[in-house]
Amino acid sequence: MYNPNLPLVYHPNYSFSFDPKHRFVVSKFARLKHYLETQGIIENNLYQGPEGNNNDLELVHCEQYVHDLYHNLLCDKAMRRIGIPWSEQLMARTFTAPLGTYLTAQNALKHGVACHLAGGTHHAHYDFGSGYCMVNDLAYTATRLIDENKVHNVLIFDCDVHQGDGTAAMLAHHPYVFTCSIHCEKNFPFRKQSSDLDIGLPIGTDDKTYLSIVASTLRELIEQLNPDLVLYDAGVDVWQHDTLGKLDISWQGIKKRDGLVLKTCQTKGVPVATVIGGGYDKDHERLAKRHGIVIEQAAKL
Repeated sequence: MYNPNLPLVYHPNYSFSFDPKHRFVVSKFARLKHYLETQGIIENNLYQGPEGNNNDLELVHCEQYVHDLYHNLLCDKAMRRIGIPWSEQLMARTFTAPLGTYLTAQNALKHGVACHLAGGTHHAHYDFGSGYCMVNDLAYTATRLIDENKVHNVLIFDCDVHQGDGTAAMLAHHPYVFTCSIHCEKNFPFRKQSSDLDIGLPIGTDDKTYLSIVASTLRELIEQLNPDLVLYDAGVDVWQHDTLGKLDISWQGIKKRDGLVLKTCQTKGVPVATVIGGGYDKDHERLAKRHGIVIEQAAKL
């Protein structure tokens, strides 16, 4: 049975008309919402955050960068590094999604767990975008919550297959945010940054090894840090057939990972807010279902 009161956050501008052959699947957000509706997970528990703009993200990003990004003034090289063609619709979703992650975190603090149907743009740096990420919702949410005295300290637990390099760099000197990235070492980004804790896994890591590392790492970090909130990046590009993955994690392995992360936080009494992170698949419906795993696991708590 699913918990009908699990707070979920979504905005209609997350998906828009976009090249269906592009590696970044913009339709996955709307497809994910539809899938959760068919599973009975979305009823009266859907929250919609406000639309954002460049002013919001100046809290953690360079003012000139977000201005130029928002107004299509970045050079071609900078846009190629991002990897998605500029559009007004893209900017609308780009600057709205971090506010959605922030709202998800607020709901997690109230209810113990909450899920965002987007988020995890961890390759965005202070003054440039990269790897389909333009602004960093994880850095924004953690920083804003602490600045507003809603929490004292935050653990960002990033299980995307790619290192959270932007998050690591942006929060490197923040005394109250601990960044942990468990990723495939020989994968993008090829120039890694230093998280507070990096665990680089070899290509082909299997379920047993992976789940053991995730479980022990999270348990030890919660015991050491006693965080007020965990921001969990539940990237599903760890799947063995993901087009950008390189690990050998089964679909069931992802379910077990998400279940143990959520259960560990619940058992320790630590609120957890989830974001979907990365996932790449030519089968867009299958990708949406893969992103739905963490939300299904949360709804079973």
